[in-house]
Amino acid sequence: MFKRILALVKKEFIHLRNDWWLPAFMLLGGVMELMAVGWATSRPINNLPLMVLDYDQSAASRAFIISLENTETFTLEAEVDDMQTIESALERGTINAALIIPPDFSEAMADPNGKPSLSFILNGAESVPATAALRAVDGVARTLNEEIVIDRLGLSPDEFEGFAPRLRVWFNEALSEALYTTPAEMGLMLEFTTLLFAALAFSREKELGTLEQLLVMPFSSLEIIIGKAIPVIIVAYTDFLLMLGMVHFVFDVPIRGSLGLLFLLGFGYLLVELGKGMVLSVISKTQMQAFLLVLLVGMTDFMFTGYAAPVESMPQALQTFAKIIPAHHWLEIVRGIMLKGAGIEVIWEHVAALGILGTVIMIFSLRFVRRALD
Repeated sequence: MFKRILALVKKEFIHLRNDWWLPAFMLLGGVMELMAVGWATSRPINNLPLMVLDYDQSAASRAFIISLENTETFTLEAEVDDMQTIESALERGTINAALIIPPDFSEAMADPNGKPSLSFILNGAESVPATAALRAVDGVARTLNEEIVIDRLGLSPDEFEGFAPRLRVWFNEALSEALYTTPAEMGLMLEFTTLLFAALAFSREKELGTLEQLLVMPFSSLEIIIGKAIPVIIVAYTDFLLMLGMVHFVFDVPIRGSLGLLFLLGFGYLLVELGKGMVLSVISKTQMQAFLLVLLVGMTDFMFTGYAAPVESMPQALQTFAKIIPAHHWLEIVRGIMLKGAGIEVIWEHVAALGILGTVIMIFSLRFVRRALD
């Protein structure tokens, strides 16, 4: 039995050597996408183009503009003389924000009873830069308001004390988006890599017309399945190790928990997705059909992982459905081990759920594939 399985494994690696682009795509494609996502999300949002319409032309208005520039979120694109230029620039998307300072701004600042106001327009069509711009403007405006209150009360900044909550962030002290996106992207790329590689196992044989030759050889269906699965496991797990190394060493994402536990659970999750991929493989007649089915299954899983939107914010029915998605539990395990340093005593519910789902999927996959081959 073992000699026959070894012969099948050698045959699969000969296929991979001839179709070298497939393992190259599996190994490098996920790593390159992970690098692109990590690089994009690890950089702060800054240098957003800002256009200013200053009717006041005073020292006070100039000081406010400089305060916005000092946040490094904005870069002054131009100072204009009319509102039409701002509207045109926003419609063309050449600026992300516009500041309109009224002509009485400095007078209202100097008047003890004055109420200075400003108008700030954000390009809401690009919500992520708009959110970053809103935070920067809110911080500058809050600081300016505090300075006005202190000045009008005639107090020194040391004498003025307000309500100052002590905020502490756990697990991601700098609130780096990369610490959220890169582990999640790594977990999802492991799913797509395993699914796609496994889905091409039998569909490739069908398309090439070699499946019938394989079935008439003295191999049992179980031996064929194992022989097909071993190369998938080797390539997919190698890809997982490469991505984990990149996440840790390139993007400085900590691994605060047990590395051995992460390796073990990663291997278990790989087997779960392998079972799903094998089912897709035997029901697909061509490699293109297998690829499209992987996209369908993968994107459905993606919506319920909590990566794009928190599962807790979904309707109760969808939250219940998310619990039967293995990728949802896998991402919770990855974040728990890497960011929180959680042990098995903390993540055992997700591990148990993944184990139960994996057992059901593997049993169904094995019976379904063996029946299809027999």
